Amino acid sequence: MGKLSAFILVLFLAGLSLFAIYNKETITVTIPFSAAYEVPKFSLVLFSIAVGVLVSLIFFAVRDTKRFIDNWQYQKKQRQDIKVQGLYSKAVNAILAHNEEAAREALEGILAEEPDHIDALLRLGDIYAAQEDSQKANSYYQKAKMIDPKNLETLFAIERLLENTMRWSDALKYIDDILEIDDENLSAMYRKRDILEKQGRWDDLVYLQKSILKNEHTEKDKRREQRNLIGYKYEYGRHSLETSQLEKAKKAFKTVLRIDKDFVPATLGLAEVMLREGESEEAVNLLEKAYANSSSKIILARLEDLLISLGEPARLITIYKEGISRNPDDPVTKFFLGKLYYRLEMIDDAFETLFGMDTLGMAYPELHQLLGNIYLRRNQPEKAVIEYRMVINARKPLMFAYCCGKCRSSSAEWSGRCSVCKQWDTYQFNLEGMCAPTQAGLTVGR
Repeated sequence: MGKLSAFILVLFLAGLSLFAIYNKETITVTIPFSAAYEVPKFSLVLFSIAVGVLVSLIFFAVRDTKRFIDNWQYQKKQRQDIKVQGLYSKAVNAILAHNEEAAREALEGILAEEPDHIDALLRLGDIYAAQEDSQKANSYYQKAKMIDPKNLETLFAIERLLENTMRWSDALKYIDDILEIDDENLSAMYRKRDILEKQGRWDDLVYLQKSILKNEHTEKDKRREQRNLIGYKYEYGRHSLETSQLEKAKKAFKTVLRIDKDFVPATLGLAEVMLREGESEEAVNLLEKAYANSSSKIILARLEDLLISLGEPARLITIYKEGISRNPDDPVTKFFLGKLYYRLEMIDDAFETLFGMDTLGMAYPELHQLLGNIYLRRNQPEKAVIEYRMVINARKPLMFAYCCGKCRSSSAEWSGRCSVCKQWDTYQFNLEGMCAPTQAGLTVGR
């Protein structure tokens, strides 16, 4: 004890003694449910002070003990966090290196330290999902979901697992849960769109696609999704046509054409509806007008089939000639006219139309096959042989494949949507060799 402290203590005791000398009165203290006692007033004051000091000492002792415990727990948590972070970094690096065993060991070490570590649970689930162990993957995902039921990453992981096991309805429920939490989540909308496509639910897809379009941010993305919306409206019409719901199909196709008047699949679909309703002339007029506006050879081929089936080849020839007069440099229309003459057994007209189109070269093997056939019909086998030699495979029937203008994939059959890039209204005749030839093609004029 320092000298100053000793001096203060002496002064304090002297003061107490002085107060004790001059304050000898007693006071009666009655203890509840007990006897009454006579005690010096000054003794009572000293006792009260002592009790107060004791209470203060207890309070400060409890406070300091709590601080010590809290500090110890904080330091322990810091050490644990550092260890967990180190293990998680190790696990991530192992995952990137495709070392699943090391990653699993590190992640399990994390759960031993911190059982509620959501990221570790999710990564373990991902590892087992990649190994196609759906049961273990789901168990880890469900544990993460129990910890935080509204964690979007967890919900997406479970949905993805359900989708991989083709449980479409259950996957859609999880996507709807995500959209209830975040109704503008585009990733969830894209996932839902993929599933609805697999299920062929085109009506629901149109409604969903409108929400996607509304929530897209950039103009580029909006244009892309607008195109998709047109495509899904077309698919709804096509499905309605296949199920003989002609009114729904007609309404859908007309809606598409109001948005994009040059959308060829919708034009063909609407013409098919008209034919099924017995309105052949209206169908011809529709296709003729669409061809005049778009110069689409797909529409032209359909118009050719239709007019020939209706017994009006002269009208078709007029349409071809008008197309050539509008665009004299278009060799394709001229080729189609020559092919039509050949189809109608008008051999001389076919030869006059096709002869001299050598500028098309080997990109049009069908031209040389047609000319070879014409030479045979005109009893000129030597010239026919020359033309056949210019054909890649002379044994093939006269066929055209279709080529996607977007991804350059080829197809033997026409469709409103490319089966590879999933874009609509991209197929065209592969006359110019843009795509690799397919094993089979579509017979011209069929």
